[in-house]
Amino acid sequence: MSMVNLRELDLRESEVEDICGHWLSHFPDSYTSLVSLNISCLANEVNFPALERLVSRCPNLQTLRLNRAAPLDKLANLLRGAPQLVELGTGAYTSEMRPDVFSNLAAAFSGCKQMKSLSGFWDVLPSYLPAAYPVCSRLTSLNLSYATIQSPDLIKLVGQCQSLQRLWVLDYIEDAGLDMLAATCKDLRELRVFPSDPFGLELNVALTEQGLVSVSEGCPKLHSVLYFCRQMTNAALNIIARNRPNMTRFRLCIIEPRTPDYLTLQPLDGGFGAIVEHCKGLQRLSLSGLLTDRVFEYIGTHAKKLEMLSVAFAGDSDLGLHHVLSGCDNLRKLEIRDCPFGDKALLANAAKLETMRSLWMSSCSVSFGACKLLGQKLPRLNVEVIDERGPPDSRPDSSPVEKLYIYRTISGPRLDMPGYVWTMEDDSAYLE
Repeated sequence: MSMVNLRELDLRESEVEDICGHWLSHFPDSYTSLVSLNISCLANEVNFPALERLVSRCPNLQTLRLNRAAPLDKLANLLRGAPQLVELGTGAYTSEMRPDVFSNLAAAFSGCKQMKSLSGFWDVLPSYLPAAYPVCSRLTSLNLSYATIQSPDLIKLVGQCQSLQRLWVLDYIEDAGLDMLAATCKDLRELRVFPSDPFGLELNVALTEQGLVSVSEGCPKLHSVLYFCRQMTNAALNIIARNRPNMTRFRLCIIEPRTPDYLTLQPLDGGFGAIVEHCKGLQRLSLSGLLTDRVFEYIGTHAKKLEMLSVAFAGDSDLGLHHVLSGCDNLRKLEIRDCPFGDKALLANAAKLETMRSLWMSSCSVSFGACKLLGQKLPRLNVEVIDERGPPDSRPDSSPVEKLYIYRTISGPRLDMPGYVWTMEDDSAYLE
């Protein structure tokens, strides 16, 4: 296959068996059309001389994302060969501190006048971070979701990024770092704060609801939030909702399920109710914490533009699901797990499912019999039961299924299903 006109090579989320690392040397010397190269998924270090030659002879290269094995001391040469880069994903930003490496890197970054996006910084050695300061004032996107940079160094780095519109970062940023973000980055549109410890065992990170409140007060253009934390209050959610009625995506993930307002010990229904009431353009919402059916009543009443809803460990009964399906006119995608929702609401709102793109339910109260009825009622949809305990028809129709996946299709039931997936078409499918 000729690569003469190849413009983009993106290996993101791919499984690549890279034994020798010399595959980049197979690009012909005449090849100059590359615009984007992403090798972030590779496990081994690539042939850097070959990479440097490829990068330097492609004058239109704008995006370069390296893998974790890319050493810091090789980055300066790459940047000097491609000063026109707009997006850079660094490799491991660590090595023993060497002044010559630092000065070379700082000089190379100084030559990158077009850079707008920076990501990577695996295993970062903080003393090298100032080498990237020359490009920070122009950055609109900064992805530090893999960087274990602690709060004091994050505060210094964020303080250099006055033009930032998107920040992805671990919770090491803490409330103090988010205060700096609020004071410095007035153009911020999107914030994602991920957990450094997804299992919630690390208790030394000083990130609370106050950090998000500060950003909502200081960043008037903020409209998209993903926030992992360990505590939240209804009062904070009310303040955020009133500060940012322009919010279109709000995903709050409290790490411990069913956590109440930690000050009043009340459910967080009122806080999320404020979000959907004040944020009239809300399109995506993820709920967490202690929640009753009342929050779903708020959602069904106010979230008329909501397109995607994710719910876990919430609600009291089928009434919660009924409020959502009957009230959210524009709902396209619904994800539910570990909620007491079941047959009644699903069957009563079957027609609504035909206007949606997909519904996913796991560890809920949906019976196999209801799934069969939905398959009969909704011939234009794929209704799939996913159950690793064995054929669902080997148990009573009243038995709950492990997972239910309903999605729109124009080609009928798929033929590539694993042995633990069953499509609900008609009764004949279960008589074989």
